[in-house]
Amino acid sequence: MKDPYDVLDVSRTASQDDIRKAYRALAKRYHPDLNPGSDEAADRFKEISAAYELLSDADKRARFDRGEIDASGAERAPRGFYHDYAEGPAGAKYSTGADAEDLFRDLFGGGFGRGGEAAYRMPGADVSYSLTVDFLDAARGAKKRLDLPDGSTIDLTIPAGMEDGQQLRLRGRGQPGIGGGPPGDAYVEVHVLPHPLFKREGANIYAEVPVTLSEAVLGGSIKVPTIDGPVSMTVPKGSNTGSKLRLRGRGVARKGKAGDRGDQYVTLTVMLPEKADDELIDFLEGWDAKDYHVRGRLGESS
Repeated sequence: MKDPYDVLDVSRTASQDDIRKAYRALAKRYHPDLNPGSDEAADRFKEISAAYELLSDADKRARFDRGEIDASGAERAPRGFYHDYAEGPAGAKYSTGADAEDLFRDLFGGGFGRGGEAAYRMPGADVSYSLTVDFLDAARGAKKRLDLPDGSTIDLTIPAGMEDGQQLRLRGRGQPGIGGGPPGDAYVEVHVLPHPLFKREGANIYAEVPVTLSEAVLGGSIKVPTIDGPVSMTVPKGSNTGSKLRLRGRGVARKGKAGDRGDQYVTLTVMLPEKADDELIDFLEGWDAKDYHVRGRLGESS
């Protein structure tokens, strides 16, 4: 979302009166009633209204200037951390209010027509919510229900391949318009919880899978977890810790490419028995490992 000062073309030290004047001029220029049929003007007007809503509120403006909230009014969370658990219901980040109605009475001369209906039309403001989902629900797609602050709910479809921080747009689910204007939209920001086994990079999935000493040395077929459930995978003979194998098409869906999925990469970790048995000990004691070097030049002086 654009910086509200840039949207209204005012400096960061502008007075409240300067902000109001800038908004009045831009609102009159881009109001949908003065630009019938122009989607560009309607979108610009909503952008201007959102910017004014934030900067006209002294508390919100101060918090934005301090970096506590972003241009949409949302709390800024520290980057690089997931939310620990699902969030509670999130409220709207901005809305139209009495101040906007008073201003438009002034801008458009007057006021109200028959039956108290507004003589101007104004689109409703957009609202924003947040929703936390499990890793597998985001990867595979799911149906979720979002609880709203007013007690109502919205049923959402989480598309397969949804990434952390992406938004879903719900047309017409924002604040109601004024004077018969269209409602705004709702934006739902999705936060994805981490998974204990899988990690994701783009459309690819990464996982570490333990194998026994005999499976690593002799090879064989093992069961490997994927986001769709366990599948069989062949471990080549002579595999080692760090060996990486690929499962084609076992990643997540690529955006905009139906049926196209990334891959899953499996990194093997050789695990010895918790307690070595006598046969293994006897074998190793009698094994001539003179040509078996693993540390190379570690510890040698230059």
